Amino acid sequence: MNAPEPLLVVVDAANVVGSVPDGWWRDRRGAAERLRDRLATHGVPGVSGPVEIVLVVEGAARGVESVPGVRVSSAPGSGDDHIVETVASAGDRPVLVITADRELRDRVTALGAKVAGPRTVRP
Repeated sequence: MNAPEPLLVVVDAANVVGSVPDGWWRDRRGAAERLRDRLATHGVPGVSGPVEIVLVVEGAARGVESVPGVRVSSAPGSGDDHIVETVASAGDRPVLVITADRELRDRVTALGAKVAGPRTVRP
């Protein structure tokens, strides 16, 4: 008997980082790295069981490296489009997308994903 695949948690880095006006715009890459490190250390509060966390970065944050526990995926263009592609490629696997972007939320829920806001992973 095969174990079920872990929950895929896709985090919209730009949206989550941009949800708090803490000066992130001065160092977008650094802000994405801090979010990545927080996710690697604390995971996704309230989510039990095995998870795979994918942090989608775009723009100036492209090139942020993956770390154990968090796979970083650099969007070649639109971060939202890349997130939708990631969700679509998950098949029947359970997916949770972390974003406050209303249009993106609509797009991924149409594919069967659940959504949660940035406060889910922000301190």
